[in-house]
Amino acid sequence: MELVELSKKEFKKYADKSPQITFHQTEAWANLKDKTGWTPYYIGLKNNKEIKACALLLKKNLPIVKKAMFYSPRGFLIDYNDKKLLKTFTEKIKEFAKENNAIFIKIDPYLEYQERDNNGDIVDKGNNNKKAHKNLIDLGYKHFGFNVMQDTLQPRWMHVIETDNKSIDEVNSKMDSKTRQILRKNDRCGITTREIDKDELKVFKEIMQKTSDRREFIDRPFSYYEAMWDNLHDLGILKILIGEIDFNIYEANTKDELDTHKNALEDRVYKHDNNLLKMNEKKYKSSNKQDEEAINRLNKDLDKIKEYKKKFGDKKVLGGILFLVYGNEVLSLLGGTLDDVMKFKSAYTIHYAGVKYAVENKYKRYNFYGITGDFNPSNPLYGLYLFKKSFGGHVVELLGEYDLVISKFWYFTYNIAFGLYHKLKNIKKKK
Repeated sequence: MELVELSKKEFKKYADKSPQITFHQTEAWANLKDKTGWTPYYIGLKNNKEIKACALLLKKNLPIVKKAMFYSPRGFLIDYNDKKLLKTFTEKIKEFAKENNAIFIKIDPYLEYQERDNNGDIVDKGNNNKKAHKNLIDLGYKHFGFNVMQDTLQPRWMHVIETDNKSIDEVNSKMDSKTRQILRKNDRCGITTREIDKDELKVFKEIMQKTSDRREFIDRPFSYYEAMWDNLHDLGILKILIGEIDFNIYEANTKDELDTHKNALEDRVYKHDNNLLKMNEKKYKSSNKQDEEAINRLNKDLDKIKEYKKKFGDKKVLGGILFLVYGNEVLSLLGGTLDDVMKFKSAYTIHYAGVKYAVENKYKRYNFYGITGDFNPSNPLYGLYLFKKSFGGHVVELLGEYDLVISKFWYFTYNIAFGLYHKLKNIKKKK
């Protein structure tokens, strides 16, 4: 067998058939990373003319020293359980890395370590890829560890809904009743979603900037979102949905609901006072109280709607999510909500639109993407997990990150320098 650089066409043909394929292992993603300092290589292991394994390798030149690192995002695309094949590929790719002055190759295979349920508990006798992990360790790959927090390049923990051969009604049946209730309420409020065009990209950037300011993380510059759009949108990989509210619809639906309660109350009182219908007095008073409370609440809502219309006009953008659609899944990469309209919980409606898209277009799963593997309620990110869990589905625990070390000396030096850099960066951030 020999390791060769593949044509982009060869790579795509093989990669798209892999069960591990994601947008990370595409020419479009490589082109995007190329604009941020990563040089792409399309590598394949051939037996005569047949491709047995392949990988998109991204090369990053390191500052000062004439060295580099390689990263295969969600790669390699190989049968990790075939130890003989993996050994051959490893040996060949190490030679390739040496020729390119690489210190190490980082990989984070898109393989589930062990099957988990919606609560994050390990499924008894469930599927696992522990043999794949053992093979990597046996072949000298250095494992980053079974981390539970979001401290890897790509999330090790995710939350997904399996949509393969499912109807939307089947998916809905697995959701929490509270989530279905919120979705119905959002519908009554006139909250809808739509896909934006490039000229509205600044609207999404504003959403992300407001969200990053509130949650204290650093958002990408606008130029990065432009580059993502230019490289991924026309290929159908990138979709950005925004949620917005129509206050006229909200007002009309509220008035209709108000009239329903008023009419029910008036009809009940009239029949009671004129002895037209026998009623249990306790039940009669309880029903009247419920209608009166609803009428009071809805009148307050109408007052609030008037304030919203005065402040925002007839419509208002609430939030947005950037989706990446490729291979087997619809993936929610990132998103946010504007501060002054968080009460409307638009994220539920936008995610649900993504779920419906996955179902209707026959994708195998909808991926909410990153969560943590710490399911303790004291975990500050526990709420994020609960939100995603409320839609149904299950937790996915991936194998994690591995480094294939090429030069032990330079790898040791790199890790010291990298650690020092991040320590100084954190100190600067706190100032």
